[in-house]
Amino acid sequence: MIKTIFTFLFSILTIGGFAQSIDDPFSQKKMKKDFKIFKEIRIQANSGLYKYRTKEQIDSTYHWADQQIEKSSTYLDFYNIICQLTDYEGSLHNNTSLPKKYAKRLREENEGYFPYPIKWIDGKWLINYENGEVPLGTEIISINGIPISEVIENLYKYYTTDGRNITGKRIGIRTHFAKYFRFHYGQQQNFNVVFKRASSNETETKSLQSVSYKAYYQHFHSRYSKPYDHDYYKDLNENQKYRYKQIDASTGVLTINTFAMGSETTQEHKNYLAFLDSTFADIKAQKLKNLVVDVRQCGGGTDPNDVVTYSYLTQRKFQESKQVWISFNKIPLLKHFDSSVPKFLRPLGVGKFNRDFQNRFPKEKDGKYYISDEENEMKIREPNENAFTGNIYLLISPAVASAGSLFAAMVAGNKNTTVIGEETMGGYYGHNGHISFGYVLPKSKIITDFSIDNIEQDVPEKDNQSYDRGIIPDLEVSQTYQDFLAHRDTQMAFTLQLIETNEK
Repeated sequence: MIKTIFTFLFSILTIGGFAQSIDDPFSQKKMKKDFKIFKEIRIQANSGLYKYRTKEQIDSTYHWADQQIEKSSTYLDFYNIICQLTDYEGSLHNNTSLPKKYAKRLREENEGYFPYPIKWIDGKWLINYENGEVPLGTEIISINGIPISEVIENLYKYYTTDGRNITGKRIGIRTHFAKYFRFHYGQQQNFNVVFKRASSNETETKSLQSVSYKAYYQHFHSRYSKPYDHDYYKDLNENQKYRYKQIDASTGVLTINTFAMGSETTQEHKNYLAFLDSTFADIKAQKLKNLVVDVRQCGGGTDPNDVVTYSYLTQRKFQESKQVWISFNKIPLLKHFDSSVPKFLRPLGVGKFNRDFQNRFPKEKDGKYYISDEENEMKIREPNENAFTGNIYLLISPAVASAGSLFAAMVAGNKNTTVIGEETMGGYYGHNGHISFGYVLPKSKIITDFSIDNIEQDVPEKDNQSYDRGIIPDLEVSQTYQDFLAHRDTQMAFTLQLIETNEK
């Protein structure tokens, strides 16, 4: 009898502990409690809160959230509110994560997901999957009666970018479209898709049965565009992270897929320095006139790989940052910090971390704590003796972010640089980066992450650059439909043709 009772109680606890769904009821009282904590976290710890929005605008979104909570009843409702708020701030390092038990349940859902990945090509959202029920490359017009433009706009909140950038959000949507659709619209048994083939002006309709979470991602990993965009998603080996190739007597191509090559103390970083030194010594010896710098797959990495690379592409003294500040000198709201250390022990061990922040950010002015001039970010750097002095053609894309966009912004600011491609998700004038903080909302256990360093990058003003946008290309070029089908690189072909024309 005791064994039977124990088994029953264990099964109840198991159901309660592991079977929670994002569609479960969640009380407004808990939402209000977590929302109050969320606001305190942003105001006390997030230096990027008012980077792109005024206090009045942020207050207005908080008022909107209060109203939405009054209409909300599920865990997913609250998650969507938090996603909307963090996206509105405008930092690509903002992130809103489900706790493990909810994420696990989501991955186990066996229906309700759109079956195919999609991709933005030539201003349209196309099916990016071959041999499906809807033909490869067909343009989606609507899903379940909702215009695709409206669907996409509603999904923007799940993938954060710097400022008011939109192009970068397409990177998240092309990867997680089915999951984002499920978040906003819920699970669907069927998807009525209105589409149009490239060879026709007539629309067609197809009813697609939903698939599981895992099936969608299996389709994504078998996406048609994989041969073209696989570098962005791979766990790159060292020899895949960067490369150089001279293509003719006057032109070379330097490709950097990531700046994640370790710090000054690592062998991988030292290997990269040796690569740069030998490459640019060779470029100088060959007297090349043109250098294509391709960072289209570069989503970030570690210091100082970005600024060291820039030293080979500039003739000016420079800094990584003109200015860096945070909004506190002691870690605020410690009990909500995302840490495995028990709450009652945190005050005992936080002193060292607070002293580190106080040493790194010693200057206080108007509630902002500014970085020391002795830190590497403020170091005045010299051009390398083998720095390239010819024509630079910088290839960028919406995937460029963080350290990748900081580097690209500095190169884009050179007078000898022509920028080609599509707007980056990372900001031109600055971003929030370096140190990441995470907090756990107490009732929902939703994790909210953001970077605490408010950074002003060392770049010149440019007429085509807005403060709240990514790097804007001088020549906007995106992959064409025909090149998408053929896995051809439209932007590289355009650039090499431009160089050939300029040479003549």
